[in-house]
Amino acid sequence: MISRIDIEHAAQRIDGYVRQTPIMQLEHQAWGIDAQVILKLEQFQHTGSFKSRGAFNRMLAQPIPASGIIAASGGNHGAAVAYAAQQLGYYAEIFVPESCPIVKVERLRSYGAQVRMVGANYAEALIASEARAAQTGALTIHAYNQPEVVAGQGTLGREIARQVSALDTLLVAVGGGGLIGGVATWFGNEVRVIGVEPERAPTLHTALEVGVPTDVEVGGIAADALGARRVGTLAFEIATHYVEKVLLVTDDAIRDAQRRLWEDLRMIVEPGGATALAALLSGQYQPQHGERVGVILCGANTGLAQIESGYQTHI
Repeated sequence: MISRIDIEHAAQRIDGYVRQTPIMQLEHQAWGIDAQVILKLEQFQHTGSFKSRGAFNRMLAQPIPASGIIAASGGNHGAAVAYAAQQLGYYAEIFVPESCPIVKVERLRSYGAQVRMVGANYAEALIASEARAAQTGALTIHAYNQPEVVAGQGTLGREIARQVSALDTLLVAVGGGGLIGGVATWFGNEVRVIGVEPERAPTLHTALEVGVPTDVEVGGIAADALGARRVGTLAFEIATHYVEKVLLVTDDAIRDAQRRLWEDLRMIVEPGGATALAALLSGQYQPQHGERVGVILCGANTGLAQIESGYQTHI
């Protein structure tokens, strides 16, 4: 597993490349919840998600070959890698599924990346990216299952700890597990870390039930961000030590969380970014009286029209 020292080193590397995102402490009894709710607004990070932290740390931790960087992505990870490569002056190839919306493809290109549209889903794009990396010698940046990536995401936990005192519980959305793996490593057993997944993408929930990472069927409105078929081995190992449990929420609960954020706070957050909050608003997680509950809003790559209509394009 990674350690707090790895996260400290990551924080030093990426300082000046990523933003310190703000927190918002909500008023007493906000949304009728009898607890102190504190939102971590990571949707304001570069490229609209926490992914920039891991991308920068992976690139800054070692020499980059002349052939540059390769990554596979369904969306947020690719944007983060393309942005980090552009900022550091490296050539980047990003592999995405053929179903990737053109708006996301154009965004990747706007960061200077060479985009390869391959396969029907993320898993097939990943296989193609790995084959290409073997040919060219480019550095691969996995979306969630590399120590440098997990340590980079862990800087978010370190940052929260410096912004919020006496936190009792932290709710974290889970896809492949890079974010919860890094955050749980930072907090250890000092804060109750709880994962939240869509019912239609129960990756870590299933792995903990059966005792080993295993493939699951994924779908639903958050599949582009939280639709990993199998949780990363690093995150799984960390979760067995430091994650108290994983809750499942419905697509309707995620949509409701998105709408509540927009209607009450005027925040646009993508389905994956609202998933952790959905556990609190739907009652899947019921805090104790006066409990200090942190919620990470981890991504904002959607639009107001999608939130208002309840529609989200899937990848």
